Amino acid sequence: MTSRTVTLLDVARAAGVSKSTVSDALQGSGRVAEATRDRVRTVAEELGYRPNSAARHLRRASTGAVGLHLPATATRLDYYMNLAFGVVERAQEDGLDMVLLAPSGTSGGRIASRVDGLLVIDPEAGDSAVPGLLDAGVPVVTGERYLGPANGPSGAVVCDNAASLTALLDHVTERGARRPALLAPSGSSAWATALRTTAGSWGRAHGVAVTLRTVPFAATPAEAEAATRALLTDDPAVDAVICAPDGSAPGVLRAAAALGREVGRAEEADLRAGVALLVASCVDGPATRGAEPPVTAVDLRPAAYGRACAELLCDILADRAAPDTVRRHAWSLETRASTGSPG
Repeated sequence: MTSRTVTLLDVARAAGVSKSTVSDALQGSGRVAEATRDRVRTVAEELGYRPNSAARHLRRASTGAVGLHLPATATRLDYYMNLAFGVVERAQEDGLDMVLLAPSGTSGGRIASRVDGLLVIDPEAGDSAVPGLLDAGVPVVTGERYLGPANGPSGAVVCDNAASLTALLDHVTERGARRPALLAPSGSSAWATALRTTAGSWGRAHGVAVTLRTVPFAATPAEAEAATRALLTDDPAVDAVICAPDGSAPGVLRAAAALGREVGRAEEADLRAGVALLVASCVDGPATRGAEPPVTAVDLRPAAYGRACAELLCDILADRAAPDTVRRHAWSLETRASTGSPG
């Protein structure tokens, strides 16, 4: 390695300690045993580690807070608001406040002086703020993996998004669909990438072409309605629409109604005749539960997910979790009337 590429995380891995321990050892702060401090400094020197501009601003005492970075569109999505509530609840159990960071991001050095650690949720590979956050000199936990070129986080909490979409596709085909379509999210987050990739791999494995239409990551109901109208007009044989973005399902239902497609009837003759349409969503929430008919969806349990992310960060800060820890978060499939299933 060269001094240009060596990071705190590299030193932590080589020394067998946490990223926060490396920071304390190199800064001469924290409760670090002298032998550990000497080992970390030796490893850092051998690797050629040099503090970057952000690391020079590392705090020398706990701030009693953690930072939360959400996607820029998060403020209008129910999923992220529930996730944030889960973060707050869990952080407070360890006596930590939560600081909600501006979507545009702040320089890593400035953030490091305000918080003890960071949570970065659904990081986009193309988000210019993320590399600075990952190299801010404090422990960082991501909600979902980061697929960009910057240094990796201290830990991650991930869902099996390929499995959740597979479950939806399996479900609608079991209910009689033969021409499913996916309103797939744009962007370079792990979630969006997994859904687009899985649609193709599932289709190849089952000999079924999954029609793919890309919509914004946080598509509004109006945007989902327009995309669904165009989809069903171009290909009336589509008999199931799975919409990815949170809160977009009502738009799919409106488009179906406008085109005379009856949602939820699973009789194969109706599906083949282009009368019936099955509808499902990759994200559950008030919009799917309160729709008419209620929409089958994947419950990602966002509040519990936020708690899990905050818990991992708290564990890393307290040296209860090793560097590079990855934890799994469970989801469930909620079948409802929109796919002809009992509520």
